[in-house]
Amino acid sequence: MPLEIQIQRNIGAQDAGVVTVQLAGKLDSETAPDLERQLAPVLTGATKDIVFDLASLKFISSAGLRIFGATRKTLKERGGQASFINMQPQVQEVFAIIKALPGVAVFRDTAELDRYLAVRQRAAEEKN
Repeated sequence: MPLEIQIQRNIGAQDAGVVTVQLAGKLDSETAPDLERQLAPVLTGATKDIVFDLASLKFISSAGLRIFGATRKTLKERGGQASFINMQPQVQEVFAIIKALPGVAVFRDTAELDRYLAVRQRAAEEKN
């Protein structure tokens, strides 16, 4: 099963500047290099926040987790973060078992993520 990757830059008021990456299929050692290639331009830009929508991701291996970890590190250095939404139970189990990404924000769905982002943006506005 191949990996389908859709990268979308959000331009709505509440989530402006956030990049959403939708993954479908298997993220393993065969498909991870393709994700890495497609994420490279996003990560070399000024993007601070990436949301990985995993609603259609059926399988993840350590190769996929490595990419998530590297993405998280890059974004954290910019004051941003990687977030994960809509995880299938088998993928959520992998995150829970290895705890490979401590501190990563995982949200039940887009509504929960939107509430979090709204709070975060209000806090940033209050600082300025």
